[in-house]
Amino acid sequence: MTIATGTKLGHYETLTPLGKGGMGEVWRARDTRLDREVAVKVLPAEFAKDADRLKRFEQEARATSALNHANILTIYDIGTASPELGGAPFIVAEFLEGEELRAQLDEGAIAPKKAIEYAQQIASGLAAAHAKGIVHRDLKPENLFVTKDKRVKILDFGLAKLRPQWNEPARSEVETQKKITDPGTVMGTVGYMSPEQVRGQDVDHRSDIFSFGVILYEMLSGHRTFTGESAVEVMNAILKEDPVDLSETNAKISLQFEKIVRRCLEKKPE
Repeated sequence: MTIATGTKLGHYETLTPLGKGGMGEVWRARDTRLDREVAVKVLPAEFAKDADRLKRFEQEARATSALNHANILTIYDIGTASPELGGAPFIVAEFLEGEELRAQLDEGAIAPKKAIEYAQQIASGLAAAHAKGIVHRDLKPENLFVTKDKRVKILDFGLAKLRPQWNEPARSEVETQKKITDPGTVMGTVGYMSPEQVRGQDVDHRSDIFSFGVILYEMLSGHRTFTGESAVEVMNAILKEDPVDLSETNAKISLQFEKIVRRCLEKKPE
């Protein structure tokens, strides 16, 4: 399947590429019916060959589109490319301008006041999803987008569940990640998993709360919450170790806020 500028995907015409990886391509596109810019994510063609995976993709996309929350990426449409393009499924979402939270974290810790503002927005979006029975399962800085007007949007609800789990072939997952040089992050999202995910157990909304705590800690400290020389060591740290107290890395953190972070990072879901 080859997509280029001007490719027609139903009523959507591609304009410029936004990203590419093992989980497909993302394009800035124009909705020719409503004359507006959108983002179109075209999933790998093999999705179309797996009836069960395709069905789950459609169900999750529909569920996400029903959320309609200011802090969750709005999904407009789903569709399937023409046979000439391999029949790959695609998802159409609002087009955002700004940057991933990862870009800010790469520069170090975020000021507590700003971190609190971001945290409140992330929590609001998660609460709305959890109220609908939707669990993200892949919450990480790369899936949090900060718009130019400082609104935080949670990305990839519905798509996260389609990604390979840590104990499945990780080829495509690794290919979608930006180069990360920190030890123990070669698998991209290992450092943001909950203990339940590391153990391969079924997860519910509490798993997202743990991942939320991991991100909160990183925003406030400027350091990865769990580290190690390998992915296995990072997973072991998630299961058995507690990160250094935030007060040791950032004296400006209030005890109340640190207590919230610690609560999120409890090893046991209950």
